[in-house]
Amino acid sequence: MYIALLHYHLLRGGVSSVIRHQAALLKKAGYQVLLITGESPSETGEIPVALVPLLAYDVVRSERTGALPSEENPHTLAQGILDAMQKQWGRTADILHVHNPLLRKNSLLLPALEDLQKEGLNLLLHNHDFAEDFRPDVYTADQNYPANCHYGVINRRDYSFLHRSGLQKEGLHLLPNAVAPLQWTGELKRHRFVYPVRAIRRKNLGEALLLSLFIPQGTTVAVTLPPAPTSPDQPYYQFWKHLAQDLHLPVEFEIGLKEPIQDIMGSAQAALTTSVKEGFGFSFLEPWTADVPVIGRRIAYICTDFERDGISFPHLYDSLDIPMAYLSPPLLRKKLEQALVETYEAYHLDLEPHTLKTLTDDIFSREVFDFGKLDEELQMDIIKMVASNSIARQDIIDVNPFLESLCSWDISDHDDIVQTNKELVLLHYSMEHALNQLQMAYTRVTSLKVQHRVSKTVLLDLFLDPLKLYPVGISRKSPSNLTQQSKWGAGSR
Repeated sequence: MYIALLHYHLLRGGVSSVIRHQAALLKKAGYQVLLITGESPSETGEIPVALVPLLAYDVVRSERTGALPSEENPHTLAQGILDAMQKQWGRTADILHVHNPLLRKNSLLLPALEDLQKEGLNLLLHNHDFAEDFRPDVYTADQNYPANCHYGVINRRDYSFLHRSGLQKEGLHLLPNAVAPLQWTGELKRHRFVYPVRAIRRKNLGEALLLSLFIPQGTTVAVTLPPAPTSPDQPYYQFWKHLAQDLHLPVEFEIGLKEPIQDIMGSAQAALTTSVKEGFGFSFLEPWTADVPVIGRRIAYICTDFERDGISFPHLYDSLDIPMAYLSPPLLRKKLEQALVETYEAYHLDLEPHTLKTLTDDIFSREVFDFGKLDEELQMDIIKMVASNSIARQDIIDVNPFLESLCSWDISDHDDIVQTNKELVLLHYSMEHALNQLQMAYTRVTSLKVQHRVSKTVLLDLFLDPLKLYPVGISRKSPSNLTQQSKWGAGSR
């Protein structure tokens, strides 16, 4: 069978790693595999790669050629994809396996996929992320998603949402990612709570800084990678770096640029995660394979999938509660309402009064409020207060008992859960299991024609739950509240 795996790029990142693993597994299993991408990969490996420049992100093509997306032709992109397959094999693929096509990173791709469908190609649209999930910056408002083709997802929530939005189960495939075991260096001093992440905004870096005020003395919170240099998340990242420096917090940044991952995991007391939104959730699984426990914020729709396989997370919390006495409910309401209004406007939606009322009622009915649902400015205020006020620190411990155990954390106390979870991760998320899932999906894609389409209205309504609003989890093309990052970093307002 001939399989073409297609993505905007193969640069370093989670989706690219998944694609490389899939390609290697398929090749080993005897498939003819071709990677089609819009940017030259940093390394090609043994899998043939076809470069189709029109497949790159809109912003990359604009910088490279000076052309606007409206001046380019999706039919040319479709032909480029066909030509890549013909050049490699002298024929087209049995399956064109497209990763993350529903994000408007490339405005030519969706109409190009329609052209390829008309040419008779079998499509599998593999979705790691959804623009409807508070990502209006990559939402396609004026175009339907491809109909009458197969879709893949990486978690059960997304499977449910697509099914409820109109897709038949016969054409919808749950394809969890495989977890490659991490290596780690033994006999190193374990002095870090490692946050193994590229520190984009939705990773909720402020919460990691807050937790650094509760870890044992002599240890640090260590963040591995910065956002990409051109990322709109850079100002937020620099803001948190400045704040950590100003308050002398025990936080290290960018250790992944200085040390190999083996040494980083070997120096870990635990792996930390404070993210408010994930696609698959590697951060909840990978550390166990390096004999490191996972602590931090639980994302219910992610962890529920893993818990069904017996993996347990006794050191995760559902919320990090701040007593309302330390917040201003009117200011909090104003900020959350503004974030919700801006989000709806970005989706070209009208915000109904009852939606705002739901948000307001939720705020004023609480005695505590989740730190993760604050914006950066309010998070900063809490961090400063806890750093300077022992009474506030104790008050927060009182409503978050897990912080007490964090203060005296020792990795050696958790050997049993580490070994149990490690075995379960390697059993249920192995490369072999992932290959079996892919092969079953491919069989259905080639043998079963489906007649269905996604209702974008229903899908958007399922994702846009006002009670799941996390301001730090909203993607924007440019930050609206960090016009002077140094102002906050210096501690002045």
